[in-house]
Amino acid sequence: MLEPAFEHKNWTWHRLDNASPQNIAELPGMSPAGRRWAQSLYSGQNSNLEMETDEPGSESMWGSIVYSQNLEERNRQTILHFYVSQGLLLTYGIEPAVSPKLSAQHLLKSVNGADNAIEGFMALLGEIVAVFLMDIESFEDRMHALLWRIKEKNDEPVFEEIMENRHEILVWKNLIIPVIEIREAAQEAFGKKIADGPHFERTCLRIRRCRQTIRDYDDEVGKLIDLESVISSHRGNEIVKTLTVITMLFTPVAAWGALWGMNFSVMPELKWRYGYIASLLVILLSTWALYYYLKKKNWIGSVLKSPKNRKF
Repeated sequence: MLEPAFEHKNWTWHRLDNASPQNIAELPGMSPAGRRWAQSLYSGQNSNLEMETDEPGSESMWGSIVYSQNLEERNRQTILHFYVSQGLLLTYGIEPAVSPKLSAQHLLKSVNGADNAIEGFMALLGEIVAVFLMDIESFEDRMHALLWRIKEKNDEPVFEEIMENRHEILVWKNLIIPVIEIREAAQEAFGKKIADGPHFERTCLRIRRCRQTIRDYDDEVGKLIDLESVISSHRGNEIVKTLTVITMLFTPVAAWGALWGMNFSVMPELKWRYGYIASLLVILLSTWALYYYLKKKNWIGSVLKSPKNRKF
């Protein structure tokens, strides 16, 4: 006989993590859909969100959600499988190692005031969202540090860190969307009257806060990417402009050097007494004339200037 994790006069919660198929078969009050869901646990299948609403008063909902995902490896994730009806809550896959908020003692304290299994499940879902919010707070600290690192040192590692943060935001979005779907599906399956429950209301507020926080950080990461693109583009233009100006200023040296470096037999300049000094004067004057022309056209701009108070 499988001992319940929590028992109330109106509902019961069973954790199936260590249950055998025989234990599940002996559970009272399970519908055929619930038994099919329980059998799927041992086949390693992840069930989509489904519900059964054919009989009024006997509605049920079941499915699976990923509530912990490793940011580096796709397959390192923790999945919660659940089945909930008015008087029965079944869960499989709650891992206390993910967070202290998912410990047995804390979860029992959370569901203690629930009058039915739906409220108990929403209390459990609220604790999962609370874990999301705790992890997002650590992400907030990294975002704050990254914001100032962009100003202090803008280079390729910083851009990679921005993209890693964008990936993490997308992972958070991917985790919160199924939770939002469950919130909406619960009202569809059990009626809007469940929205009056305190656990349901608190969980909805927590989901809304988590979703809004993810949206805000997604917007902030997008602005950081735009800022990084503008800075990189500006620096790239400055580098190209500087190299172009330097190349043009050294053109007279290259041109005159190429001319006087020829090995023709008849080159009068080679016999000039002051040919070396004359060549230097020609190179200097032509270089100065080219510089004056560029300066007059304002094509040099701030290339040759290096302001000390430059921050980006």
